[in-house]
Amino acid sequence: MPTATNRPSRCPDVTSAELVGGPERRALTIVPYDPTWSAQFQEHRDAISTALGQVAVRVEHIGSTSVPGLGAKPIIDVLLTVDDITAEEEYLPPLLAAGYQLRVREPGHRMVRTPSRDAHVHVLQDDANEAHDYLVLRDWLRYDEADRVLYEKVKRSLIDQEWADMNAYAEAKTEVIQAIKVRAAADQARPLWGS
Repeated sequence: MPTATNRPSRCPDVTSAELVGGPERRALTIVPYDPTWSAQFQEHRDAISTALGQVAVRVEHIGSTSVPGLGAKPIIDVLLTVDDITAEEEYLPPLLAAGYQLRVREPGHRMVRTPSRDAHVHVLQDDANEAHDYLVLRDWLRYDEADRVLYEKVKRSLIDQEWADMNAYAEAKTEVIQAIKVRAAADQARPLWGS
């Protein structure tokens, strides 16, 4: 769950997590890297940028589909940052009008997705630590082959297990993600983050 940032909001954020539509069970699969994922992201970036204009501070391709050579669930993850996560009226209606559906509303984070569930747009406040962390992980996995191989191996071992929902699967990856982020942070000489 995202942590609070130092930026004052116009109004209080939500205080609990809401899964619109409730928990879902989905068959999870890891497929080999698909070079068309980059083009699919570009389509979402263009749609989001058109819908939001300057409200969209940053629109980035994140997650495993953003890392060439990394096997992934065939779901495009997009990071959208805004100035104020609590100002839903600035970003949520335009995203819904662009065809996305609200799935998650929780403190510091909103997530909309396509009706076909093949793209998830994670909305965070621009100064949120989690926004930075997504970029750190992405850039490090693009750079470090050993951690890229490790991450895929862990994901493939987890995908074969029974999960109550996608959130449980995501939580199970936390330990390896944290270890990878520690190694990325230790490599201070490498100029990555958000490039």
